[in-house]
Amino acid sequence: MQYFVTGATGFIGKRLVKKLLDRKGSVVYFLIRKESEGKVAALRDYWAASAARVVPVFGDLTTKKLGVSGDDIKKLKGQIDHFYHLAAVYDLSADEESQTAVNIEGTRNTVELAKAIAAGHFHHVSSIAAAGLYEGVFREDMFDEAENYEHPYFLTKHESEKIVRKESKVPWTVYRPAMVVGDSASGEMDKIDGPYYFFKLIQRMRQLLPPWMPMVGLEGGRVNIVPVDFVVNCLDFISHKPGITNKCFHVVDSEGYRVGDVLDIFSKAAHAPKMNLFINAALLGFIPKSVSKTLMSIKPVRRVKAAIMQDLRIPEDMLTFVNYPTRFDRRELDTMLKGSGIECPHLKDYAFRLWDYWERHLDPDLAIDRSLRGAVQGKVVLITGGSSGIGLASAHKFAEAGATTIICGRDQDKLDEAQKEAKAKGYSFVCYPADIADMADCDRFVKLLIENHGGVDFLINNAGRSIRRAIENSYDRFHDYERTMQLNYFGCLRITMGLLPTMTAKKKGHVVNISSIGVLTNAPRFSAYVASKAALDAWTRCASSEYADQGISFTTINMPLVRTPMIAPTNIYKNVPTLSPEEAADLVAQGCIYKSVRIATRMGITGQVLHALFPRIMQIVMNTSFRMFPDSSAAKGDKSGKGQLSAEAVAMQQMMRGIHF
Repeated sequence: MQYFVTGATGFIGKRLVKKLLDRKGSVVYFLIRKESEGKVAALRDYWAASAARVVPVFGDLTTKKLGVSGDDIKKLKGQIDHFYHLAAVYDLSADEESQTAVNIEGTRNTVELAKAIAAGHFHHVSSIAAAGLYEGVFREDMFDEAENYEHPYFLTKHESEKIVRKESKVPWTVYRPAMVVGDSASGEMDKIDGPYYFFKLIQRMRQLLPPWMPMVGLEGGRVNIVPVDFVVNCLDFISHKPGITNKCFHVVDSEGYRVGDVLDIFSKAAHAPKMNLFINAALLGFIPKSVSKTLMSIKPVRRVKAAIMQDLRIPEDMLTFVNYPTRFDRRELDTMLKGSGIECPHLKDYAFRLWDYWERHLDPDLAIDRSLRGAVQGKVVLITGGSSGIGLASAHKFAEAGATTIICGRDQDKLDEAQKEAKAKGYSFVCYPADIADMADCDRFVKLLIENHGGVDFLINNAGRSIRRAIENSYDRFHDYERTMQLNYFGCLRITMGLLPTMTAKKKGHVVNISSIGVLTNAPRFSAYVASKAALDAWTRCASSEYADQGISFTTINMPLVRTPMIAPTNIYKNVPTLSPEEAADLVAQGCIYKSVRIATRMGITGQVLHALFPRIMQIVMNTSFRMFPDSSAAKGDKSGKGQLSAEAVAMQQMMRGIHF
């Protein structure tokens, strides 16, 4: 058998050629552009075939008879048993001009070449998109009944199939594959398409929430998904069977899946939260089109929608499939495949392979430099409270990454010691003594930063003070609240607002605020500390909204407990899981690399959600922990430092090992 294949370098085409070459004595001619001649050797290696068995034919899909030379047409005439046309634009978001040139005119040129070389049979790989958005069940013997195919992708698929049906002088067969995903055995895929566009959303859910957290999903229309190996097996098997002339086969899954089911299957594959409750997207249909059209014409609404879609990397055209109205009958395919052993596997049986391959090879974030050096090299970074703890550990990371690293603190001796550490490691810090709790000193410091460095590119508001004391032990200590607020809130604001004008002028800048998990969990005994950090969090949310179009971004880190001098006076923390300063510094670096809006542990997010859903129950839970873990001896005014934990408190510590709070 001798074959001619267009689109042989594509995802389906490469695998079809490999399958055809498994047939004894087969020879495959494949169309390729002259400028891509250098790819031929690699293709032969992929196909494990000699030059005698895979022969390139140079041409171009957009020219008459595919631009194949007269000499090649003469050589091929009467020699080709099967002509497979797979070359097409399969991208929903491609522009109309290119889709028309390739899908419509390209098919016409292909049909002309098949006639010119007197091919034995013409196999056209169309798509279920040829049916448009047909309301109901679309059968394999239906074509003219297609409706709502105004979208360029649907239109060009419909028109290209029409050309084969009306203009081909060679006996033809049409195949309409469903939405094609990766190989069911290896997960291999060549691009992000179809359901893959929702993988980033699922990945975000997994990063933010524990897998057991119940989620609300969107229930929409039925989408049909098939793995590439099933499509190739069907093409190879059916194309060599008799009785297929002028027939169409729906290469689809016999079941089809609800949109919500697809998202849930991939969520399980990704170990993301499962969707336990579904809302039918069809309910949105009660909104009159005139109303929705008017809403979408409002600039702020369009901007918000575009921002969400861009952030999740979901093309707007994918929303077409949320309420996809068409189901596909495949009786002809079933009849042809009977006894062949070729079956479409269930999505849930291979979804984990698709997810794994995407996360390892196709995740768009893989192409982005996510190193700290890539983010801060040559940039000016200021870390307040940088002479010890989290600040010092972070300073070392930034300096190692090539940033001009500025640290400040009240203690000159600690700054000098930090500088010695840095120089011993082969780099240096820029050290300034400054008291962030002193507003006048903040102003002096900001002026100095602007004069000496032109401002900063990254600001890490790390300087802070924590007080662990019950309110009932603070009646005569109102100054605890004042001094905590003075440093944790007013000091951070004074520095930030002093540096924002230079960031605005440069249209770039990033601010990282070290907050606390206590803000999310409303930790008792930390009313002074949590209130000051909550105020900073609220200000940051307002600021991030105001500066969103100025190139300035903000990250809030709801930091869990870290082993620093700040928590040393509290004895019970000695048996509680805590982060090291270096691990905390990794979170700071993450905030600068990804510019995340918020970084928090799952424990923190879970606490926030539970407080929102079950406030009364959470009050009881937190009160129980409040009574279980008493104030430290120092907080009670006991200078002896002796304190006894209850048996329940010790048991709780053991249960919480490994959970950072």
